[in-house]
Amino acid sequence: MSGTYIPRENILSLLSAGPERIAVLMTGLSEVKLHLAPAKGEWSAIEVLAHLRSCADVWGGCIAEILATDHPTLRAVNPVTWARRTGYHSLDFGLSLQVYSEQRVHLVELLHRLNEADWLRSATVVGAGKPLERDVHFYAQWLAKHERSHYKQFRQIANFVRKQA
Repeated sequence: MSGTYIPRENILSLLSAGPERIAVLMTGLSEVKLHLAPAKGEWSAIEVLAHLRSCADVWGGCIAEILATDHPTLRAVNPVTWARRTGYHSLDFGLSLQVYSEQRVHLVELLHRLNEADWLRSATVVGAGKPLERDVHFYAQWLAKHERSHYKQFRQIANFVRKQA
């Protein structure tokens, strides 16, 4: 992630809007179409959603652990690996989006309650090279920016599958 800093209010806005934005982009598409990839080696809508759910699990889990424990040591987890373990990619898109949306409501509610000091609580992250210091703000910003990068992908998938007979 680049060194840009997003204010907390913007992070909360981005995180809050994400699930609805995905729902709007995918409106009217059948379950079959939501499992179609535009090309070999590209992801379908359900695979992108599975990836986002996995990132939310992993990075949201880091936020929760940082808030629950005084300066924990966290083991880095690759969301792509996590996605393979969860089976999210084989689920019904609507149900998966509903669970993702509910998870997001809880995360945003948690983040809204935090004071400035809580946003700066941190952990040492190990297992992916040299140990890193990461705080709540970092993970929330990372999640928001990462998701934003996938909206174009959802739009491209929707445009592709709408053209399919």
